[in-house]
Amino acid sequence: MITTKSVLAALSAAWLVALPAQASPELARKHICMGCHALDRKVVGPAWRDVAARYSGQADAVPRLAEKIQRGGKGVWGAVPMPANPKVTPEDARALAIWILMVK
Repeated sequence: MITTKSVLAALSAAWLVALPAQASPELARKHICMGCHALDRKVVGPAWRDVAARYSGQADAVPRLAEKIQRGGKGVWGAVPMPANPKVTPEDARALAIWILMVK
C-alpha cells in the first residue's frame, strides 16, 4: 500500500540525490585532502588560502582546479607533485574547487 509518508520519503530521497555536491571541510576530509592541505598553512601542499589567492578572478579557475584535484599536478607549488585522486567524482572535484576558491 502506498502511503503519503512513503511517497514523501521517496521524493525527499530523490531530491537529495539530485542535489549537487556541497563542498565543505567535511567533503575535503572525506577525500583525505586534509592529509596534505590546511586552510591557512602549508602542510605537504599549499594552504587553500594561497590557492584561492593565486586563482582568484581567473575565469577558468574552477575547471582547472577540479582537473588538478582529479588528475594531480606538479611544478606549480614546488617539487612535490600532487597525486591523482581518481576516486573523486567530477561533481565532488568541482564542488571542492568552488569551496577552495571561497577560502579567505
